Amino acid sequence: MEFVVITGMSGAGKSMVAKYMEDVGFFCVDNLPPALIPKFAEIISQSSTKFHRIALVIDVRGGELLNDIFPALDTLKQLGFTYRILFLEASDAVLIKRYKETRRTHPLARSGKLIDGINEERKILKSIRDNADHIIDTSNFSIAKLKEEISNIFLRGIEFKGIIINIISFGFKYGIPIECDLVFDVRFIPNPYYVEELRNLTGKNEAVKKYVMNNEITKIFFDKVTDLVDFLLPNYKKEGKTQLVIGIGCTGGQHRSVAIAESLYQYLLSKQNSVVIDHRDIDKANRGI
Repeated sequence: MEFVVITGMSGAGKSMVAKYMEDVGFFCVDNLPPALIPKFAEIISQSSTKFHRIALVIDVRGGELLNDIFPALDTLKQLGFTYRILFLEASDAVLIKRYKETRRTHPLARSGKLIDGINEERKILKSIRDNADHIIDTSNFSIAKLKEEISNIFLRGIEFKGIIINIISFGFKYGIPIECDLVFDVRFIPNPYYVEELRNLTGKNEAVKKYVMNNEITKIFFDKVTDLVDFLLPNYKKEGKTQLVIGIGCTGGQHRSVAIAESLYQYLLSKQNSVVIDHRDIDKANRGI
């Protein structure tokens, strides 16, 4: 029986993750006092209904009871149960935006200042974050992307490398995504748009992929990009970075950027990285694949 402790910042997406994990077969319990975890595990293990995956949402709502989490997890391990800690976080700006949109009150914002509650929560949760097995920064994640990452870790068994890679294809005519850490301009690669039979397709189509990726210039470029990313990932991880956003742009975000983004996604996935992909502008003009 496997336990997953879902914790992290208020507003980072814990409830949504718990609902999704319940949908895919986890038995989920919200706001269980940490001291009760070992007893709960014993009861569940003796139940006539066999539970193989348990997810527990634990956070600052428990107040001082949160201090019991590490002794409780040590006892859980002594009883022969395995566990992993999933820590969800987001930037201050994103958390503030989410709270304003939902009009919820932060559990620690006693003075009425939201940022004070967020800062206090970060201090309280620091030791848990430092001991987490998986850290996901949800700042730039859509619900679909977050679900995909949860699936990668807990369903597909992809080993979490400590950093999530988010690949975004885009068209320069629509602007560069502001969340990008790295941006690669692929407009120097021959454009399938000028090949009549490829014009109305996208980079997800095999014919377009072959046209783009079999080009000698593309092959050289792709080798250099993968070499750079392979070098950067362990160094970013060492620095404590939990998310890397790579933007790949062409003119309209239809052909070249999509094909190269797809190839980079497959390359990084084959190396067991935690990676998601988003083709931001692929449907801007109602184009079909």
